Amino acid sequence: MNIRLDKFLADMSVGTRTEVKKIIKAGRIQVNNKVVRDSSIKINTENDQVLFDNTPVLYIEYEYYMLNKPAGIITAVSDLKEPTVLNLISSVRKDLFPVGRLDRDTVGLLLITNNGELAHRLLSPKKHVDKKYYVELNASLTQEMCQKLREGVSIEKNVITAPAKLEILDAPDCKRVVLTIQEGRFHQVKRMFLAVERKVVFLKRMEFGPLKLDENLKYGEYRRLNEKELKLLEEYIKDTDMEELCTRELCTREL
Repeated sequence: MNIRLDKFLADMSVGTRTEVKKIIKAGRIQVNNKVVRDSSIKINTENDQVLFDNTPVLYIEYEYYMLNKPAGIITAVSDLKEPTVLNLISSVRKDLFPVGRLDRDTVGLLLITNNGELAHRLLSPKKHVDKKYYVELNASLTQEMCQKLREGVSIEKNVITAPAKLEILDAPDCKRVVLTIQEGRFHQVKRMFLAVERKVVFLKRMEFGPLKLDENLKYGEYRRLNEKELKLLEEYIKDTDMEELCTRELCTREL
């Protein structure tokens, strides 16, 4: 990939765009063992060697963060009035964004990245990506309500949710449950329970695809995905791609 030197350095957290321009002008950057003072030159991220104060600067194209989203923060890239989840991430990169959306008062696992293709695949309805939530309700669920939730409920006119997995955690009270869905409609979990006349009083996302929330992260804390998690993501995407391909081929044959 060819990229401007100042952008490259800013993306790799050497400093802000303004700071790296000063660093370059001061002669502290070498490209292929030559001092460079022009911040606008293009470098090849695969072939060129860049040194900052004689220390190599390695290019990382994509970044992945696991955030334990706290309540009261909106899931957005930016907002003129309120703090967003990106305000919690200490990075000078300008291309990060949250994958999907959690409501303001919903907490838990949120993936932050700059990999648009990965985000599209995780959010595509065709991929059937599991999203697991811990839910606390204002009143107990009946067996009939549980069955309706598992089979699919009407959350608006002509919209019935896909079958869901429902696990009761506190039988016989049935006010604390784990719900797993594969869709991502607006306020879907809350609307599903409203469809059976129950109100969600606490909602936490525990899993998203192959990723599980690191319970060592306090609300508002985050960390980079580790190698094991990145590998799980890569394998998961390959599996869902293959599943979609097989489904498409089956449908084509049936037609």
